[in-house]
Amino acid sequence: MTTQQIAAMVAGFGLPYAYDHFSPTPQNPMPAPPFICFFFPNSDDLYADNRNYQAISEVHIELYTEQKDFALEARIEAALTANELPWYKEETYLGGEKLHMVTWECEAVITNGGNENGS
Repeated sequence: MTTQQIAAMVAGFGLPYAYDHFSPTPQNPMPAPPFICFFFPNSDDLYADNRNYQAISEVHIELYTEQKDFALEARIEAALTANELPWYKEETYLGGEKLHMVTWECEAVITNGGNENGS
């Protein structure tokens, strides 16, 4: 899978999204929940013959909602499964922001050189 395909999958959820975080400005304010942030925090590449043989990136997809949304979570999990991205999830309540954050952590075999900045 490519980083572009992962970004397209996230875009397909139909929610506002950003790589890593939103950078609001007066002309482009922070979106109202629900919204998604995704990023590639780590890699766990396979090595062979003194080089990185296969890029494997950890992928985090974070969903922020004001209310728990089981149906939306199920749609995201169905997309991850359909794209053969093994995952596990964690959930926390961000009291200061009054938001639920659900994080899916996946590993993806990256076929475009492991460009972890999403481009």
